Amino acid sequence: MITYLDADIRPLEQGWTMLLCEPGTFEGPDSINRALARLNAPVPGTVAQALFEAGLFDPAYPTPLHGKEAWYFRPLLGEAPGPAVLRLEGLATIADVYFNGALILTCNSMFEAHDVAVELTGKDELAICFRALAPHLEKRGPRAKWRPQMMSSQGLRLIRTTALGYMPGWCPDIHALGPYRPISLIRAQQYALSDLHIHADLDEDGTGVLNVSFTLNTPVDNATLSCAGHSTALIAQTNGHHSARLKLGGITPWWPATHGKPALHGVTVVLDGKTYALGLTGFRRIRLDRGHDGKDFALIVNGIKIFCRGAVWTNADITRLPDTAEDYAPWLALAANSGMNMIRLGGTMTYESADFFKLCDQLGLMVWQDFTFANFDYPISDDDFKAHVQCEAEQLLSASQGSPSLAVLCGGSEVFQQAAMLGLKEEIWQSTLFTSLLKDISAVLRPDVPYIDNTPMGGAMPFAPNEGVSHYYGVGAYERPLEDARRANLRFAAECLAFAQVPQQTTLDQHLPVPPVHDPRWKARVPRDRQASWDFEDTRDHYLGLLYEFDPNRLRREHPARYLHLSRAVTGEVLEESFSEWRRAGSSCNGALIWTFQDLMPGAGWGLIDSTRLPKPVWYAARRAFLPVHVSMTDEGTNGLGVHLHNDGPQSKSLMLDLACLRDGKTAVVSAQRTMTLEPHASVTLAATTLFGAFFDTTYAYRFGPAAHSVTVATLSDADTGEIVSQAFHFPQGRRTAMYAASLTSTLEQDDTGWFLTLNTDQLAQSVHIAVETGRPEDDFFHLAPGQPRRIRLFTEGQKPEGEVLMAGSDQRFRF
Repeated sequence: MITYLDADIRPLEQGWTMLLCEPGTFEGPDSINRALARLNAPVPGTVAQALFEAGLFDPAYPTPLHGKEAWYFRPLLGEAPGPAVLRLEGLATIADVYFNGALILTCNSMFEAHDVAVELTGKDELAICFRALAPHLEKRGPRAKWRPQMMSSQGLRLIRTTALGYMPGWCPDIHALGPYRPISLIRAQQYALSDLHIHADLDEDGTGVLNVSFTLNTPVDNATLSCAGHSTALIAQTNGHHSARLKLGGITPWWPATHGKPALHGVTVVLDGKTYALGLTGFRRIRLDRGHDGKDFALIVNGIKIFCRGAVWTNADITRLPDTAEDYAPWLALAANSGMNMIRLGGTMTYESADFFKLCDQLGLMVWQDFTFANFDYPISDDDFKAHVQCEAEQLLSASQGSPSLAVLCGGSEVFQQAAMLGLKEEIWQSTLFTSLLKDISAVLRPDVPYIDNTPMGGAMPFAPNEGVSHYYGVGAYERPLEDARRANLRFAAECLAFAQVPQQTTLDQHLPVPPVHDPRWKARVPRDRQASWDFEDTRDHYLGLLYEFDPNRLRREHPARYLHLSRAVTGEVLEESFSEWRRAGSSCNGALIWTFQDLMPGAGWGLIDSTRLPKPVWYAARRAFLPVHVSMTDEGTNGLGVHLHNDGPQSKSLMLDLACLRDGKTAVVSAQRTMTLEPHASVTLAATTLFGAFFDTTYAYRFGPAAHSVTVATLSDADTGEIVSQAFHFPQGRRTAMYAASLTSTLEQDDTGWFLTLNTDQLAQSVHIAVETGRPEDDFFHLAPGQPRRIRLFTEGQKPEGEVLMAGSDQRFRF
């Protein structure tokens, strides 16, 4: 796309009306009585959004829209006569654009933007017809070598549109239709840049390297490139092409926020004395380390191996498909606040806008970007299809160029896995779409970003977790024991740990006030694989039984409140246990991304955050597991208890480690304390017996008589302030043995920064839940150790908070 400098760019957001009809009802815009198009339509927006705002569409019970035709109208009365450019940044999906009744554009891809030159008269009209997608989905194309069952239409492989809305059991059937990206009128002024390329990298010696090139529409006498106080001349070549290479010694690099500061620097060009901003960039060096045997998968950023943790993004709103910073910011702020350093944009979703990457740049969130290809055998031999793929890939990478947050490019999701699981040989499922076309485009436009053909891939089968990238569900859908998190020898999980995550009760009360679990309205929101005899609630129940030794079916019938409490707690426990294995020094794992970041509808979906943007209990567990300064413990059997310490940040940390084994959840039978300094970017493992200075059966592996304790507590505190930084718990006899009806005390207080609730207990309290009537706590569903008060911030809208505190071991409720 052309970058217009000094241009008058006016978004066409207001004044649109819409008419929904059956396919072929009208031959063209001239045959439509404008009085029929009475529905106000937001642009950018979707047909579903317009109908919802008019009270004609229920996202909970969506009406199919892929069989409808939608006409959008926008008068351009009063516009100053003259030439202009009509920019359409995204039309879903098959669309004809008319200007004054004449067809000026036919769109065949949801993922392409278009510029069309028009001549304004001041009495013009714009009309767009979004054709029904269903007839196109029913067309036959080249014979597919395999047919994935997760999609409701095999025709999706032939059309460049999102799979959202076509995955039963994964997401609601809300079909993308309409102008979901901005439409603007551009009146060009003096300068316009085409073929703009911005490439920022970091040399091993810490020197930033900025390469910028473009073609200028008009000659200039002087052109200069500037960044971070450094400047160099842009060299003019033939046909208006300009380029420059700028070296910036000692530049402050960009880091993922877990490991440093995500520093950004402005890039400007000066053309004949006038300065124009090209945006912000960051300097970082990302390399992919495959290990000495070629089987590993680790990201090395600025020379440091990064343990990547985060989740897979779905969408900010499946009804609207928004693309603005205002829509993204609340979600991404929660990702950054939870200690994530990576977000994956998966192949089953849709592309996000440049605003998404800009926010991730600022927040220090790395982005793993799949191209939107998933599961299908795509017709890459078709020249027209290939041309659309090339256009969408080039536009995507051009829009995000210079963005330091883009860390991995991936050809697509589960294409290799799908075919391999059906028993097909590698030569059948390997495709030049991934091995050459997308790879070559990525190498040209983002040479600073590693590219992989598909996810998962590597190993004896592409889905084997012990080589390359995997989608790991050993712990999870395949109901393996927690020890499988280590036994699988996982290298990198681009997705993992999918469960039906129960939201907070306030969300259920407001948006899904039905009996939990077996009500059909509840079950409709529970994710499942199509045609499977189980769903992800069954998976959650399996681990509830495993960790708490309750029969989940009986518990649900006899004690539904406790069942829900443990259902909210158990997935967080599984998450923390798994990441304790994966983050420890010596682990084969270099990163894991949870499936998924957010729900698309209220209910027990996969998301860490519900569709109202309220964090679920499991989000708090992720926040604890992802802390840059962190302590965890793992059961090493007869080797005792391993205590793992991490300092991901760039500064050394002076810390106090306390380790105590408690009898009956209250009395220390053995304890130790050590002051230590953790160096930057360091991970350390200590044996508990080393800290104690003598043998003690911390894991109850030797079983010389009855167990002396029910829980071990590791507390990592700031050595100067005494503030608890991180805490971990180990249950040698299981969680149920350590389930106590503790007596809690609470103190509510306010200071200049807000409200705080201080909790204390005389005995271990498991999975303490702070139910705030308005707002949310800073931490939730955490274990509370005796004699170690927790001061928890309460996020409220100014008023004095009220609520109650609950825990797993008792039916007591403590009001505050």
